Amino acid sequence: MFMPMQKLTVNDPETKSPDLVAENLAALKALFPELLTEGPEGVAVNLDVMKQLVGDRTVTEAEEKYGLNWHGKRRARQLALTPSTGTLRPCPEDSVDWDTTQNLMIEGDNLEVLKLLQKSYAGKVKLIYIDPPYNTGKDFVYPDNFQDNIKNYLEITGQTGEGGQKLSSNTEASGRFHTDWLNMMYPRLKLARNLLRDDGVIFISIDDNEIDNLQKLCSEILGEENFLGCITWQKKYAPANDTIDFSPSHDYLLVYAKLRPTGQNGKLEAILSREERSEKTNAAYKNPDNDPRGLWRADNYKCNKTSEERPNLYYSIIQPNTGDVIWPNKSAVWRYSKEKHEQNCKDKRVWWGVDGTNLVPAYKRFLSDVEGVVAQTIWLWSETGHNDEAKKEIQTLFPDAPDIFQTPKPTRLISKILSLGTIPDEENIVLDFFGGSATTAHAVLNQNLLDNGNRKYILVQLPEPTERKDYPTIAHITRERLRRAGKKIKDENSLFAGDLGFRVFKLDSTNIREWDPNRANLAESLEASVEHLKTNRTEQDILFELLLKLGLDLCVPIETRKIGTHEVHSIGAGTLLVCLSKSIPQAEVEPLALGLVAWHKELKPAGETTVVFRDSAFANDVAKTNLAAILQQYGLGNVRSL
Repeated sequence: MFMPMQKLTVNDPETKSPDLVAENLAALKALFPELLTEGPEGVAVNLDVMKQLVGDRTVTEAEEKYGLNWHGKRRARQLALTPSTGTLRPCPEDSVDWDTTQNLMIEGDNLEVLKLLQKSYAGKVKLIYIDPPYNTGKDFVYPDNFQDNIKNYLEITGQTGEGGQKLSSNTEASGRFHTDWLNMMYPRLKLARNLLRDDGVIFISIDDNEIDNLQKLCSEILGEENFLGCITWQKKYAPANDTIDFSPSHDYLLVYAKLRPTGQNGKLEAILSREERSEKTNAAYKNPDNDPRGLWRADNYKCNKTSEERPNLYYSIIQPNTGDVIWPNKSAVWRYSKEKHEQNCKDKRVWWGVDGTNLVPAYKRFLSDVEGVVAQTIWLWSETGHNDEAKKEIQTLFPDAPDIFQTPKPTRLISKILSLGTIPDEENIVLDFFGGSATTAHAVLNQNLLDNGNRKYILVQLPEPTERKDYPTIAHITRERLRRAGKKIKDENSLFAGDLGFRVFKLDSTNIREWDPNRANLAESLEASVEHLKTNRTEQDILFELLLKLGLDLCVPIETRKIGTHEVHSIGAGTLLVCLSKSIPQAEVEPLALGLVAWHKELKPAGETTVVFRDSAFANDVAKTNLAAILQQYGLGNVRSL
């Protein structure tokens, strides 16, 4: 049966970021169809049925219950679930190596950007590192009221909203409200979790002001069972004598997994990589008996278990050189079973001392047996850098503006995070949606250089004003550091073939025009509405909105060729075919359709192909219908218009 060409409008679900509420309801319906009912405002969840399904005690409506609550939490949850109608507009002129790079720098409010990335990057990010505002009394500006044409950016500049009222910026005068900070963080973390791979991890820098709230917030969003650790990072090497009582010398890093893995026996498994062994950690390995297997160290042959707890580990062994019968303590039995001990003896892994007469054996653990060192939760500045080092890194890159950014993190700190949370020989995506001075991206480039890795980064930064003429917003600083860091690495390592470029996108309103009739002149409004795309947008703008809305990577290859007089784009090896010609006369419908069919056969895409045209390009509905019919005849049934 012939299906006519479907027209996309600004209200079409495909032109918005994912409707997470609808997806959640669909998931509930698939599991428990009886749980959903019709309410006064549409589909609703029947709490009585839920109690029957999971047991009365597991569903509570009590006011007093354990958890983190604050004024505005319900609104913050709604913000995370509200779809975005925005888009990301490409900016090749601000980019480096646009045609080849896989790295992204996105300018805009990170809440809206996270929503827009949901379709294209859900479940694809290996590591998230963020350094959010610390809520120390200085302003943080995240308005969370995205509007057409990003007109709220004008409000951000003045930090005021309608009528001059404060937005969600946080000042000393506002009492440094925890609620402001929590309302800002909650929806962003909620959306960020969706982007993580199942083996993904998130590291969050924070200080004493919000560490307690942040851990409770993360446990609610990511799951308490997925908490990996709280790292203390020594950020200063000397005390500040102008402080009162104590000089803060550390920050924290909260670390959570998306889904902490468990083995077949139900035991937790490692999700972070181990650190490389250093000369210091290897110093304990010697070879006093010239064992041909190399360096080894003596490990304890006993464990802290009692004979009652582990009776199979309480047995006697014979000292081979003296003939003595050796029993362990009843409060500290052998570490190995009798069978394993006999195997250790055969393998010559039991050590009785240099002269062979010790009464307690040791286990010979060879350096070749160990892979790496488990990371500890105290990170000293000598190993991971400090605040002054971070500032000097900025000053080295910006000798023309040494005071350009006051609160960067050192690249050595992020490099350690990357070594633990990513895998060098995989195409790991690293996301930082509080991009700041681009330390995360700089560290990604450094780490790829160090271990020949293939990590890609996505940075998001709000164009927050700086009161500087050379770099009027922080986003300008972000982009310039990316340029300078990449150039520095290339200049110093001419043979390095890694990706040092980045694509820039800017948050803006959708390219699709909204129906907004002038009631006083409907005829003029109807004539203007013939063109459904905004006239001040480029073909490239529209192409990348299609990528976002159809769930394709923003760095997916785009191939362009002429079919007759019409320029056609193949995206993702034929997953998407787009022709945005402004006019397709009746006589050119069939040649264009057959040309598309021929190219589609040549591309041989693995899945279904979507074909998109400009709706106003057709002289009439007959031409549009004929084109769709020809394409459908040759197996291209998913034809849309904009």
